[in-house]
Amino acid sequence: MRTRTLLLLAVGTGLLILVAGGIQLIRVSNQEESVPNSELGAVIEVADMDIIVDGSDEAGDELRVAVTLGGVEDSDGASGFRLVVPGTGALDPRQPSSAEGSCGATTVERRRCELIFDVEGVASDVRTLRYERGEASARWLLAGN
Repeated sequence: MRTRTLLLLAVGTGLLILVAGGIQLIRVSNQEESVPNSELGAVIEVADMDIIVDGSDEAGDELRVAVTLGGVEDSDGASGFRLVVPGTGALDPRQPSSAEGSCGATTVERRRCELIFDVEGVASDVRTLRYERGEASARWLLAGN
């Protein structure tokens, strides 16, 4: 190939990269912002559910998160909770050995319960509790160990 052909190919490739970068910039600027962190202890409404995250406590290989749920009758209203940990992904809560105090069904009246997550082998102390219900979601940044 001649030098002129190589130069034209290089300029053409550069223009294609520039156009692709511009398109990506437009796509990113039109995206919705991520869900902001909610305050611990505040009543947060996610769709039709009222949620209060009171706090968390880590002991051994489990993280316990105290929450208050209410606002809607749902046989599995607490199923939208996940604990997000960098490098590990999303963890589902486990069911405690006794049904008392465990989260599951929700009622219109607010009721306090406890989410328990197994964090054995999780190196990061950054923990984010997420709740998704329908198209709505909320998240809380929990204090690490």
